[in-house]
Amino acid sequence: MSVTGFSSIAVIGAGTMGAGIAAQIANAGLTVRLLDLPARQAGDNSPAEQAVTRLIKSDPPQLMHKSYADNIIPGVIDEQMDSLSDCDLIIEAVIEQLPVKQQLYQRLGQVISADCIVTSNTSTIPISLLVEHMPVDFRQRFAITHYFNPVRYMRLLELVRGTDTSDEVMDRLAHFNDEVLGKGVVRCADTPGFLGNRVGVYALQLGLHEALNAGLDLDVADAYIGRPFGIPKTGIFGLYDLIGIDLMADVAASLRNILPDGDAFFDVGDMPALVEQMITAGALGEKSGHGFYKPDPDNEGMKLVRDPSSPAAQPRWQPVSTALPAAVQASADQASMMAEPLEPILDDDSQAGKFARRFLIKILNYAAHLIPAITSSPQDIDDAMKLGFNWIRGPFELADAIGTNRLVQIAEQEELALLPALSQRSSPFYKPQMMDGNAGQLLVDVNGQGYQPVSLPAGAMRFSLNRRHTAVLAENHAATVFALEDDIRLVEFHSKANALNDQSMQMVAYAAENHGRGIIIHNDAQHFSAGVDLNHFKALIDAGDWDEIDAFLARFQTAVCQLKYCPVPVIGAASGLAAGGGFEVLMHCDAMIAHTNSVLGLVESGVGVVPSGGGVKETYLRWYAALGDWDKAAWQAWMQIGYGATGSSPRLSSRYQYFLEGRDVQVMNRDRLLPAALARIKAAAPAYSAPDEPEVMLADEGLIDKMAAFMQDGIDKGDFMPHDKTVALAIGQIMVADRGQAPQADEQMLYDRERRAFLSLARTAQSHQRIAHMLDGRGALRN
Repeated sequence: MSVTGFSSIAVIGAGTMGAGIAAQIANAGLTVRLLDLPARQAGDNSPAEQAVTRLIKSDPPQLMHKSYADNIIPGVIDEQMDSLSDCDLIIEAVIEQLPVKQQLYQRLGQVISADCIVTSNTSTIPISLLVEHMPVDFRQRFAITHYFNPVRYMRLLELVRGTDTSDEVMDRLAHFNDEVLGKGVVRCADTPGFLGNRVGVYALQLGLHEALNAGLDLDVADAYIGRPFGIPKTGIFGLYDLIGIDLMADVAASLRNILPDGDAFFDVGDMPALVEQMITAGALGEKSGHGFYKPDPDNEGMKLVRDPSSPAAQPRWQPVSTALPAAVQASADQASMMAEPLEPILDDDSQAGKFARRFLIKILNYAAHLIPAITSSPQDIDDAMKLGFNWIRGPFELADAIGTNRLVQIAEQEELALLPALSQRSSPFYKPQMMDGNAGQLLVDVNGQGYQPVSLPAGAMRFSLNRRHTAVLAENHAATVFALEDDIRLVEFHSKANALNDQSMQMVAYAAENHGRGIIIHNDAQHFSAGVDLNHFKALIDAGDWDEIDAFLARFQTAVCQLKYCPVPVIGAASGLAAGGGFEVLMHCDAMIAHTNSVLGLVESGVGVVPSGGGVKETYLRWYAALGDWDKAAWQAWMQIGYGATGSSPRLSSRYQYFLEGRDVQVMNRDRLLPAALARIKAAAPAYSAPDEPEVMLADEGLIDKMAAFMQDGIDKGDFMPHDKTVALAIGQIMVADRGQAPQADEQMLYDRERRAFLSLARTAQSHQRIAHMLDGRGALRN
């Protein structure tokens, strides 16, 4: 057995799920066989070969680098069945038909070794039925590993044991999926729908029915139970479009077939007439070009939403408003001030507010009725919703945030019964336990056992849980500095999309001055940071307050410079999107621990400005370190910053010098980012010394002519727009000497040139138009 837990792995079934599972195994650097049926006609590629081709072309990419496709060996089941004798793990992902699966297990039982573990990706068939005809020794090595689609991006892995499954098998599978494939493993009982789909699909169906019954505009319904509830901004109807309306109908039908009589799912499990008619009319969501939403053909980047009162086959469409409903905007304002975002929604007397209150009570009731029948721990359900459906807070965390008295009041207001498990609670489901120093732990009320420490694998850490029992050194509405063990600081951004503003950088500067033994820049949000707050810049540009723009940029530069030359190690621990100013913060750290799905890059050119928090400077210096030539370094930095290039994985980011191989580290599991950062600081701290200031030269003044010619040629060919050239030359002029200027420079000169370039662009009408276009939700503007 290898250090990864398994040395020879096969996935049988090359459909969407099987191919996705194989891709994630390949992403982990392991070789995997992907087997399916033979090609339909001689000379055609087999289904497994076709699956690999789809993976290479997938968007978003399921492979962290296209070369990882070489780790997947496609084949045909019938031709390679005997060769599976050397496997120690086989994952079955064939069609959801019990006879097909049972026949496959019979064949596997005749060829696999006595040590081989077999799992199924099923989410609808009980494990007792899957292996009812198999011998005990096979059943002892069989489990369900239910992955969520897309496998690379969805963190949840539901691990289900059978009556005979051995503890050793469960532990090996948990270790492999956690530490090797980067999954958040939730162990589930063999019950219908397990946890994720049981609660998640109920929530989707509930939202669908309640919104249609209330006669709400669909985009209003999505706005009310999207971001305010901590549900992805797609809400209900947007998520239906994304998944596929016909597929959601099939999933709901499967649950209706397997759930026990009397389950509340049956109240909402059928598809409303509108949805059935939409499926018949071919309105299946994004894959068919339209569903509940569709692109607005007259306004690029904007959407139209279906009028649910119009015929499914001949719908009326109306523009999705760019302005949030008042209660939803108030919710966003509450969140920006670290206050409870649900309060304005639950206080809203409109029909949409009533819809949100009914949704809340019913989803909390549904989750509560699953304890202890399905699981004894609220954390299991919360984790399933957070890891499998991207909720920010699970149902029981929502219940704690609102409180028993308020829940009782809402239920009475809506004339809904609230389960005693919710209405009669005198204490929260979760509570922090503070200990000596900066140590502490978060406890969860486990049925029949009282409060127990929240459950995470050994060596894992989730700061969204830890922050509740971690001492605060300084905080404001945008960021907080925490005191971790061994006198280490953690800076957490927590503004909307973690966009950076003066308050964010105040906390960075505070940590740099009160640094302890080391600093970690980290948060457990979906994205590390989307960059500097564009709304703030737009307001300053509208006011013509150029001095304040320059002063803000100078304060930002000072803060990241303090990080860079701090006398203790500084580690950035990033996941999700780290773009623009967010990435500039990471660039000034001593090293980066990056989740493998991190998107890294400088994207300011897309809104007509330049990176001005040291991003051009650092990219230029990194390319010089790699190439040893200032002109070549300037050209490389200019090209990628001008194009707004990003890497969708650390491996892809390394080609831009945004992820430095040999210095930076990638981690498959987000729950292991913070432990890796802590370990890095503890190892470096005893002998650490701040870096020396670099020697800097500007590139030859003639390079700007080459850049101008390149851009003009692109304009002449129709590849670029006129303002693209203006922006590109502003980027180039940061690194290239002015006419007659000596090439000698220093870091501060590059900082100053970044600000100068930013201000020159901010004064142009074209950049102002680009910023406004982006903020209006219409995407990037070419002008």
